[in-house]
Amino acid sequence: MDLKTDFKVSGWGYRHQQCFILFCTLMIAHSMRSCIGVSLVAMTSHGDQENETNADNVTEFKSEGIMNALMLVPPYPSFNWSKKVQDTVIASFFWGYLLLQVPAGQLAHKFGTRYLLSGAMMINCLASIVFPIAACNGGWIFASVCRIVQGLSQACILPGLHTALGKWAPLHERGRMSAFVYGGQALGTVFGLPMSGFIAASPMGWPGIFRFYGTISGLLGVLIWFMAADTPAQHSKISDDERKYIEDELGNGVKNKSMSVPWRKILRHPGMYAIIIAHIGQTWGQVTLSSEVPAFMDKIMGVNIKMNGLLTALPFLVMWLTNFFFSWMTDMLIVKKILSVTHTRKLANTMGNVPAAIGLVALAFVPKNIYVVETILVIICGFKVSAHSGFYINHIDIAPNFAGTMMSISNFISHFAGSISLLLVGFIVTDGTDPYLWRQIFFVAAGMYFFSNLVYVIFGTSEKAEWNDPSQETKSDEECQLMMEKPKV
Repeated sequence: MDLKTDFKVSGWGYRHQQCFILFCTLMIAHSMRSCIGVSLVAMTSHGDQENETNADNVTEFKSEGIMNALMLVPPYPSFNWSKKVQDTVIASFFWGYLLLQVPAGQLAHKFGTRYLLSGAMMINCLASIVFPIAACNGGWIFASVCRIVQGLSQACILPGLHTALGKWAPLHERGRMSAFVYGGQALGTVFGLPMSGFIAASPMGWPGIFRFYGTISGLLGVLIWFMAADTPAQHSKISDDERKYIEDELGNGVKNKSMSVPWRKILRHPGMYAIIIAHIGQTWGQVTLSSEVPAFMDKIMGVNIKMNGLLTALPFLVMWLTNFFFSWMTDMLIVKKILSVTHTRKLANTMGNVPAAIGLVALAFVPKNIYVVETILVIICGFKVSAHSGFYINHIDIAPNFAGTMMSISNFISHFAGSISLLLVGFIVTDGTDPYLWRQIFFVAAGMYFFSNLVYVIFGTSEKAEWNDPSQETKSDEECQLMMEKPKV
């Protein structure tokens, strides 16, 4: 190992290098998710037609040589996919994402994040590069299969990131390091939407979008393979001082990846259910903001916000910027011992949920003014990200050794609830031009923010669970047994 003695906590270390790799992973993954909407606009014609019999038809495309057949040079095909078919292609990603979510936590725990994330990005690479050819030759069904494969691979990312942070993020830096990593979600959307539009308008056409992100994903997979490490002890270049600092802060007694997951104890822990409820509230609100607000803007406000890249990206850009403030604030509250870790997490969660709930209620009564609406959306997103320093990293506080498994559970349940929210919208909003029906949707989302935060404030905890370290738990049991067997005087 590198025996450096000039280690400084405030300086750049290999823990920060690992966080940068994780940040890039999440940013590219979310860029790949966001690009599908722009891609479908570019690759479809007659998008509003509902004739399902022609759903697989390719219009105005005849192969002109091998390069054109591989869609490396124009002209490129367009598809007669109805809106229903396009929505199916988009939704197919989440079928795979939900299917592997809980097993992905086990994979991260058993094999470590280096193998898992590297493999996930390589599979993403292949599925993305193959997508144009699959769509051209197999229609929307083959396109959906590629999206399902991408969903299966990306299901490994959040559990993998949480597992890595559980091994690399010291308590006093946990807020900032985690916020930096998860900031990749917002920044991926900010870069993904305009980049996809730029590529689609270039000579590379819509197939170039998938090849670009596929190539970037593959390169990142190689980077993870050669530069990432599952734990500080497994990193070949980290100094003894930095490794000791991280391990002392985490206080992990066991770092063996093969230790069994205490499922019963995880599922009996009140803090776990507080995290799950908080996660449901956040996902429900996020689905409402990302999926339903644009439709509300179009039908009620008469403004298609998706047509303006700046208006679409601005709330996410503000979210990424305020992310640094809230993460710094929460870390300082802990470092300076102004609040306990538990109270800091609850404060951060409240600052993320309550303004978002109020903003949704205001959105229900907003006048038809795009500047007013955009201001409300910016405020909602600017505060909402504070929850990342609340429940989102609470898994690591409770059990850093099993943070990935816990994240996979809460992420699966929350996304399942998010899918229910979409069904509820279809049930309630029978007339998209009725403002009263849209108000009900916003009230429900605001209520979820309030209720989930209330549950988290009452039952949430950041106390480290005794089952995080089986050796300590076993030692404690042995001491109790010895005390019981000690002869009475």
